[in-house]
Amino acid sequence: MEIEFLALANHAEAVNGLLYLTGVGWNEVSVNAPADQPILHHFGIGVSILVGWNDTNRPIPVELRLEGEDGQLELAKVEGEVNVGRAPTVKPGSDQRAVLALNINTQFPTRGGYRVVCRVNRDDQKMRSYSFVVK
Repeated sequence: MEIEFLALANHAEAVNGLLYLTGVGWNEVSVNAPADQPILHHFGIGVSILVGWNDTNRPIPVELRLEGEDGQLELAKVEGEVNVGRAPTVKPGSDQRAVLALNINTQFPTRGGYRVVCRVNRDDQKMRSYSFVVK
């Protein structure tokens, strides 16, 4: 199993196995707030996890974290599971996808670098991160 992609967007939705991302691909947040004020921002996170045939029909732990660029400051953490079944029409041995969407409002304490990190199966080898800057 692997994280196919992790993307930041203005808004994210997962409906009927499809991932809808609006305003995807940014890496910079520009704000008009005084430098000494925390920055409130809304954004979406889209994730696609490729699940191998032998990993289907069982719960797979997934963790999403919003943190400072050095990993020391945790702003948000969401933990859950995906469980991809084998549809009767799927060819044996085929990989399948699980898509996730999360929308959050967060308060960044300062301007600077941040990142979203996604991990599956509590495995650091199965991790992907997406860095961005709040200006």
